Amino acid sequence: MPKRQAPSAPLVRVAVEGGPWRGVSRADVVRRVRAMLAALQMNDAEVSILLTADDQIQNLNRIYRRKNRPTDVLAFSQREGELGERAGPLLGDIVVSIPTTRRQAAAARRPMSSELTTLLAHGLLHLLGWDHKTAAQDRRMRLETERLCGAAGVSRGSRARETAGRQSKEPPKGNADSKARRGRLNVPY
Repeated sequence: MPKRQAPSAPLVRVAVEGGPWRGVSRADVVRRVRAMLAALQMNDAEVSILLTADDQIQNLNRIYRRKNRPTDVLAFSQREGELGERAGPLLGDIVVSIPTTRRQAAAARRPMSSELTTLLAHGLLHLLGWDHKTAAQDRRMRLETERLCGAAGVSRGSRARETAGRQSKEPPKGNADSKARRGRLNVPY
């Protein structure tokens, strides 16, 4: 009888810049992102994550989005743009500011790990082409973010349902529009 091949696990690379960051575990980030990719049935996917400080994410935000301020998460998809069809399993890069994540978690009175997981899910969805330009897109993306957080072992609970009904003329502060950044990042890590 032929041997069954074990399912492959997503390849998740995590770089930490300006850390170590208290309360942030590289292994935990890898585990959560792998769980999200499994929930998306993307077991062959590859993603790189950079956990960094406000000054570095502000620099990236200024260069790629022309917004000279820190943000919480940036996503640089390798599947979009003129060479997107050649990306194969490579989804792209997610950059998260840990100080901004910490401030947002404190303001929302939720654990840092929960806020970080939410930002990772949000960035992952941007890598896959999701956006939140309209109220309907925003609701869909928030619900999918909640589902991915649940798959990673973090329940966003009623907070996601409360905010999903809110309407805004612009995306929530800190969320990046992936179209402005398509395929243009070479993060030095």
